[in-house]
Amino acid sequence: MVQDITARLLPWAAPGGKPCYLVSDGGLVSRIADSVEAVQLGMAGDLLHHAGGMLADHKGSGGELWFLAARLMESLRDVKRIADSRGARLPQTDDGSDADDGDDGDDEDDGDDEDDGDDEDSAARPWPVRPHNFPRPEIS
Repeated sequence: MVQDITARLLPWAAPGGKPCYLVSDGGLVSRIADSVEAVQLGMAGDLLHHAGGMLADHKGSGGELWFLAARLMESLRDVKRIADSRGARLPQTDDGSDADDGDDGDDEDDGDDEDDGDDEDSAARPWPVRPHNFPRPEIS
């Protein structure tokens, strides 16, 4: 029996920001990618908790909030990459849709039918923002 193996988008980028893919049905690199994804998701949760605390007490300075926003953006990028990777590996049904498309049966249009043009080509975005690209906030 021939098994279709889908290329997996890895949770890290190659030099130059290009996406990395793995064509395999398991193995060491796949397990490392699983571990990196788990760390990234855990860090995203921790960052959300930290952001909630900073925003609740209204004591963060402009520089601190700016730094937090930058970290949240990086985390969102990582989580989106994980979601894209996992979504691409969902099994397809006979009609071409995902086997688990999350359809709850309410025929309401949720606006997800549009092609948002989002691809892994970072040249289409006005940034990729990395920590070393940020100017240091002025400390008064």
